[in-house]
Amino acid sequence: MASETATEEGFVTTNTIRHYQNLAEAGAGLLIVEYTFVHPSGRSEKNQLGISTDAHGEGLSKIAKIIRDSGAVAGIQFSHGGSKSERGLTGGVLMGPSAVAVPVKDKQTEIADPMTLEEINLWKDSFIAAADRAVTAGFDLIELHSAHGYGLNQWLSPLTNKRDDIYGRDLNGRARMLLEIVHAIRARHPGLLISVRIPGQDFIEGGLTNADSICIAKSLEDAGVDIINVSSGVGGWRRPALRVGEGYLVSDAAKIQPHIKIPVIGVGGIETGGFIDQALNEGLFSLAAVGRAILKAPKDWGENNLHGSI
Repeated sequence: MASETATEEGFVTTNTIRHYQNLAEAGAGLLIVEYTFVHPSGRSEKNQLGISTDAHGEGLSKIAKIIRDSGAVAGIQFSHGGSKSERGLTGGVLMGPSAVAVPVKDKQTEIADPMTLEEINLWKDSFIAAADRAVTAGFDLIELHSAHGYGLNQWLSPLTNKRDDIYGRDLNGRARMLLEIVHAIRARHPGLLISVRIPGQDFIEGGLTNADSICIAKSLEDAGVDIINVSSGVGGWRRPALRVGEGYLVSDAAKIQPHIKIPVIGVGGIETGGFIDQALNEGLFSLAAVGRAILKAPKDWGENNLHGSI
């Protein structure tokens, strides 16, 4: 959940520190720091947190310590906005797999510049370097954000990846970029926990389906990923029109969990420990992610909800 408390260069501020001190009071077992840009060309908002340089590490290490001191596993999420960003945020660059505008529901996005092989390698190197920095800063887990229409999701989706080279053509080609990043990070950091946030589906006709996401999850498990976090796709994070109630994306997570041995995270407006307990008992997922409900009052949420069968 983006706090928008960083400097314009992506550095941690006192407000960022205060934000995570507050969140750490929830009593969660895993706390994942908001999406951080791995390269300036991937910034998604003005005050987004960054991990694109070694200098970002000092502030991030303070956050990792706060989380670990609370007894939680310290995680951090990486992103590159790709063509969902704006040229005004990225120094005029807008990279994407193909010259396609991302079909975001609430705005008209710009058409990306199709990426060259050199730019593909830049992305891969940026994610790998970010993992190195996260480990140095003391994080136990990294999460690659490949959902919500951001850059890695754009590579996965047939709506935004129209390439005719080895990074396109079919699902295997579209997943190549993500899998190469995972393989490289796993080789460098055998003990690091790796989570990948993928769409259960794109929620747009012609996009990723549940069957596609099951295949992607299996490939990620084979590549050494430890956790699959199942959210929404290129349409963005907002609630799909026909999904109502608590846990509105859990049904997509439940379709993936039986096909892989590693834990699946269920998300989507989860608010109560009672809902989590029931979903765990039914085997719908292995872990639950709670965002807005905890942000309202972290300590109160923990005291009121972490006393069941979890």
